[in-house]
Amino acid sequence: MNIKSMLKALENFWLDQGVTIEYSYDVEKGAATSSPNTFLRSLGDSLEKIAYIEQCRRPQDGRYGINPNRLYQHHQFQVFLKPSPSNIEEIYLKSLEHIGIDLEKNDVRFIEDNWEQPTLGAWGLGSEVRINGREVTQFTYFNQVGNINLIHTPIEIAIGVERLALAVQNKDNILELDWDGNKKYKEVFGRREFEYSKYSFEVANPDNYLNLFNIYVEEAKKCLEDDLVFPAYDMVLKASHAFNVLDAQKVISPKKRQNFIQTVSRLAKLCCESYVKTKSDYDIIRKKRV
Repeated sequence: MNIKSMLKALENFWLDQGVTIEYSYDVEKGAATSSPNTFLRSLGDSLEKIAYIEQCRRPQDGRYGINPNRLYQHHQFQVFLKPSPSNIEEIYLKSLEHIGIDLEKNDVRFIEDNWEQPTLGAWGLGSEVRINGREVTQFTYFNQVGNINLIHTPIEIAIGVERLALAVQNKDNILELDWDGNKKYKEVFGRREFEYSKYSFEVANPDNYLNLFNIYVEEAKKCLEDDLVFPAYDMVLKASHAFNVLDAQKVISPKKRQNFIQTVSRLAKLCCESYVKTKSDYDIIRKKRV
């Protein structure tokens, strides 16, 4: 089964579970967790059942398109359920069977692996799922987002698309994966992997990215003054990406690195607080206009 067919099968499986399939969010991010579809929807008392395919950029992981296991850009299939069903692990295992993973012939294990993301003030208890020794999925039961305790306990199932495809196709090299029945992964993404790696490590101007970081921080603050949560959060994501480019170039000292992280974390928390505070106001305005 090629990657595109695998993704379609996963979408169909989760659709049958009553999950809404949404689109990727169009701002740079290092993980699907950072999408507002997961991050902001973790807050409040709303019930959520969504899934989406997310493109994730991690400048420090770039390897010029030649490493079989590390990528500048990878894909995640994200499932977010709030609250978490009691039998979610059983449902997940059925999703693996749906894409051809024989649970009797493959070593599938849940290994305790709690998760945290300091820049987003988020953490949770969970486990990683390994198939034949390779991590393919992260399970996280969120406890806090934006340093805010959650009303419901959501579950995030972050599936590494390329890693899962290695298990499905029985391969050891991401670059050799069958993308769509016509092209290999490296034919689709090889050049951009090389160019973005070269840009992140060799070409990107640190002074410019420092300026961008500061600009995004100021724009986020401006948006929050007017309770514009989503534009503010976009700026937080952009500031985080600018920091990641600087981090990839190793131009930030350990002390300053912590300052960058704290700046982004504070803004993320303010976005969360504003989201919770203004959600009821928005609902009232929306109902009046309808």
